This record gives sequence, structure tokens and C-alpha cells, in this order.
Amino acid sequence: MTILVSIVHVLMCLLLIFIVLIQGGKGAEVGAAFGGSSQTLFGSRGATTFLGKLTTVFAALFMLTSLVLTVTNLRGGGTVMKPGVVRQVPMNQMPAPIQKTPIPKK
Repeated sequence: MTILVSIVHVLMCLLLIFIVLIQGGKGAEVGAAFGGSSQTLFGSRGATTFLGKLTTVFAALFMLTSLVLTVTNLRGGGTVMKPGVVRQVPMNQMPAPIQKTPIPKK
């Protein structure tokens, strides 16, 4: 289940990035308001576009998948190591300690 949610999460991320990038910028109106434009500074922006609504939906799904992945990870989703297994190396197979030789002074 974690793998499926992770795949959906990455897809939501990529789609959200794509949709935000293809939308028109809305910061130009605020900058133009200081230059004497007739538009209001923080007034109404008109009806919400389809891309704006789609951005909201994908952002909500992205946050939901983030939350699901976090809860899954907190509950101990999975591990690559088997619990309780400790590998012991016999003394004769352990590497010898590295001996440092002093550097002669000139």
C-alpha cells in the first residue's frame, strides 16, 4: 500500500507542478496597481478558472497523500532488516587494527 500511495504522491506532485506552470501569472496586476493602473490592489479577481480549481484539487490530494505516507511511516511501515537478527563475526575473521607509523622529523 505504501508503494501505491508513493506512486500517487509523485504523480500528484508532477501534475501540480505542471498545472501551476501553465497558469497565467497574477502578480502583474498588483505591480501595475502601484504604477497608476485602474485595477484595484486587492480587489476581486473574477471567476475562478478551471486551472485554478484543478490546482486546488491536486494540492488537496497532494497533502492527503503526504499525510497518509507520514502516518504509515509512524506506524512502522516497513523495514529491510529483519528484527532481532544480529550478525556476529568470529574473532579470527575480524580485520586487524591499523597501526600508524610516526612520520620522522627532519
